[in-house]
Amino acid sequence: MISANSLHTVMSENDILLFDVHIPEQKHIEGTDQFAPFYKVDTYLEHLPTDKNAPIYLYCKSGPMANWAARTLFDMGYTNIYNLEGGMDAWIELNLPVNDQ
Repeated sequence: MISANSLHTVMSENDILLFDVHIPEQKHIEGTDQFAPFYKVDTYLEHLPTDKNAPIYLYCKSGPMANWAARTLFDMGYTNIYNLEGGMDAWIELNLPVNDQ
């Protein structure tokens, strides 16, 4: 898990891989790289790093869909997965930047 403030800091200091896995598609955190339905994240291999230790950041509206996607990625061998605690709801609550679909 990663807090909205911590994710915002990481994003301002690094180029990260950020996936929105919420369905239906929603507004996105500014800087989101990819939208992938949580239950299909394993079919987006071309968008996933070949290095299974590379960090991947996930979010959905409130957390459960990103948990599912994180579990799928973990089962695929990825080891450095972060889920936005509280999801997009927590991000918006802090008035952090979002984009429309």
